[in-house]
Amino acid sequence: MLFSYNIPCFLDMKRKSLSILLVIVLLASQLSLLSSCNTVKEKQKFSEYYFDYFDTVTTITGYTETEEEFKSICEEIKAELNEYHKLYNIYLRYDGMNNICVINDVTDGKHNVVKVDKKIIDLLLYSKKMYSLTDGKINVAMGSVLSIWHNYRNRGLSDPANAELPPIDKLEEAKKHTDFSKVEINKENNTVFLSDPEMTLDVGAIAKGYAVERIAEYLINKGITDFLLNVGGNVRTIGMGKDNKPWKVGIENPDTSKQEEIPHIEYLKMSDMSLVTSGCYQRFYEVNGKNYHHIIDPVTLYPGEKYLSVSVLTKDSGLGDALSTSLFLMDVEEGKKIVDSLENVEVMWVMPDGEQIYTDGFKNYTFEYIKEF
Repeated sequence: MLFSYNIPCFLDMKRKSLSILLVIVLLASQLSLLSSCNTVKEKQKFSEYYFDYFDTVTTITGYTETEEEFKSICEEIKAELNEYHKLYNIYLRYDGMNNICVINDVTDGKHNVVKVDKKIIDLLLYSKKMYSLTDGKINVAMGSVLSIWHNYRNRGLSDPANAELPPIDKLEEAKKHTDFSKVEINKENNTVFLSDPEMTLDVGAIAKGYAVERIAEYLINKGITDFLLNVGGNVRTIGMGKDNKPWKVGIENPDTSKQEEIPHIEYLKMSDMSLVTSGCYQRFYEVNGKNYHHIIDPVTLYPGEKYLSVSVLTKDSGLGDALSTSLFLMDVEEGKKIVDSLENVEVMWVMPDGEQIYTDGFKNYTFEYIKEF
């Protein structure tokens, strides 16, 4: 009896031990799996460079767990950039697309009513808003004037010895065809019509920044963060940079004679912000020993000469682009009045003698240069 009694007890104990061991193994396996799921790979920094959009250099920098993830996001950004670049192009046409260049076309002495992508309608409506805000300093209807400067500048660059300035009477005649009210925008039908046959659009003062902001919105809506877009100096940060800290961005020294010694004149910490700089030191040509840059004052019809550069720090890259150009053509006090009417906008003006003038809150974003930068 004792033997027969002990056998079942022994087997029962063995089964319990095996059951307990099985539970322990399963728990350990589940804990290991949970631990593996909760482990976040350290993000790495990746960068890519392109020369295909808005006639400038584009840099995309981001922190992702893998290079494959970074490249996949870059492909999305490139696709968006490419579309905006084509839609806002004033020099080239593309098959199957009505862009700004098509709007500027003239048939039998007049422009056509052109049905366009909503992205063009939105840009022009925003341009109209900026025209009002800047008292006409931002005017995308100035194509007739800007095209003259563009042609003289290109000829001067290709043949410096014979570089010339556009005749003022030619510029003044072109100015007669820059009335923004002649840009007829139909939001319901997505059409644009220029009622002045001699008017043309030039969206160069605003299109790049506007496009960058729309792409930033696209990324944010997809939950993509920790990226920095730099399209020809138009910088937009999305989320954080290294070690989950704000991005560190430098403002280029506009005094080209000192750039080798002092490449940047300010360094900023930025998160979910935009920095746009307009200056006289890059796109220019020389006539009789003097440089003439591309930022044309709609009043004088000549390049502005008040500053070496103007940098705008704001949440919206489109606003930053419009303000950096318009403030470049205004006195500091006039510019400060506009800035004071806006929220989350800070500005730095660099005077011809190198003096730097700031709005009150600009220095809140600056830091001293360190070697690690």
